[in-house]
Amino acid sequence: MTPRSLTRRAALATVVLTGAVVLTACGSSDNGSASGAHGTPATPSASAAAHNAQDVAFAQGMIPHHQQALEMAQLAAGRAASAQVKDLASRIEKAQDPEIRTMTGWLTSWGEDVPMAGMDHSGHTGMSGMSGMMSEADMTALKKATGKDFDTRFLTLMAEHHQGAVAMATTEQEKGRSGAAKALADDIVTAQNAEIKEMKQLLGSK
Repeated sequence: MTPRSLTRRAALATVVLTGAVVLTACGSSDNGSASGAHGTPATPSASAAAHNAQDVAFAQGMIPHHQQALEMAQLAAGRAASAQVKDLASRIEKAQDPEIRTMTGWLTSWGEDVPMAGMDHSGHTGMSGMSGMMSEADMTALKKATGKDFDTRFLTLMAEHHQGAVAMATTEQEKGRSGAAKALADDIVTAQNAEIKEMKQLLGSK
């Protein structure tokens, strides 16, 4: 057999082998598409906590919501007349500040925008998912109030604010995917419903 014949046979064998590989690849693509789809979510789950758009909206909405609650609570120390109101405000600060840091960490790990601290949250009133936010006029009036007037305004506004947070957290419970976010939503519903009850009792005693 001449060298030229050997070369032609080698080339022919290469073409046949290549064709078989291509056909096999095509067959795997068609038949394996379903299994590939099932395997896709596993990769992001391994690198970051599984989450959906609702989880992102929950964190992005609850952060400024909590920040406004902290702003309200911080006024109590120098303005409230009631020791019970001051104690409640202190507990709100201790609970919600760590929650803000937790949600900020989620958004950062998810590659999502984190609401800026110190922004004017009153401008968000009426935005979807931001129920219970105080208006600029409400916040201004609260900052000017002192004594029993402050206590009444604070309890009334904070109860409304908490009701908004509970509504947001309830939506997260129903539609969220992240286990951590849903667990935080559970905590918010439980804790803030209890505080709403407490605030209504304090208002009733005044």
